[in-house]
Amino acid sequence: MTHVLLIDDDDLFRESLGLNLIDEGYDVTSFDGGAEALAYLETGRGADVILLDWRMPQLTGIETLRRLRALGVAIPVIFLTALSDDIYEEAALAGGAVDFIDKSRRLPILLNRLRLITDGTRPSGDTEPPRADRLVLGALELRFDINRGAWAGKTLDLTLTEFKILALLAEKAGQDVGYREIYDLVHGKDFVAGHGTEGYRANVRTFIKRIRKKFRDCDPNFDHIQNYAGFGYRWTAP
Repeated sequence: MTHVLLIDDDDLFRESLGLNLIDEGYDVTSFDGGAEALAYLETGRGADVILLDWRMPQLTGIETLRRLRALGVAIPVIFLTALSDDIYEEAALAGGAVDFIDKSRRLPILLNRLRLITDGTRPSGDTEPPRADRLVLGALELRFDINRGAWAGKTLDLTLTEFKILALLAEKAGQDVGYREIYDLVHGKDFVAGHGTEGYRANVRTFIKRIRKKFRDCDPNFDHIQNYAGFGYRWTAP
């Protein structure tokens, strides 16, 4: 049973969503503020995913996320908020969240995102050949057993979403990977985000920009993620 931490100061919304998630087979632990959730996690208890509101008194959602990451809590975080402007989404993703969903979206959309994210953190039950625990491409090392990456021996501070995107590029090294394929990896096939039918491209560019920065924090000369204008990106050979 997938365990969800639901953090929201709106009592009616929290209760309604919590009951809906329980009906769908989720184990739900709810809190009306970030401080209470942090205290819970500091005791060593955990969860599979966190649903986090942005606007909360005393401790905002983004500050809660920062404190989670400072504590070393790597649980995937989905912001569930009425703030739909791109600036909030970019801040959430930059802070280490894996997704950002408007509260007005229907429950099936949230359930689909939850499945996509939690399925990526546990062994697959399908019939595809098992993936190796480790991939090495020159100075790049990816550890699929723990979803961690390193460059020239230095650990990359990647979110789960960033790791998935990097793994896609690395496993297709030398091949062009389209914007749509990268976005579908994160949000589900054919999901449309941003403004207009091509809005997802801006989201992908934001992800890639953050991944490149983390590489360049380790190596200022890093240039192995190349852009192919109008199509997507490619991991070039070392």
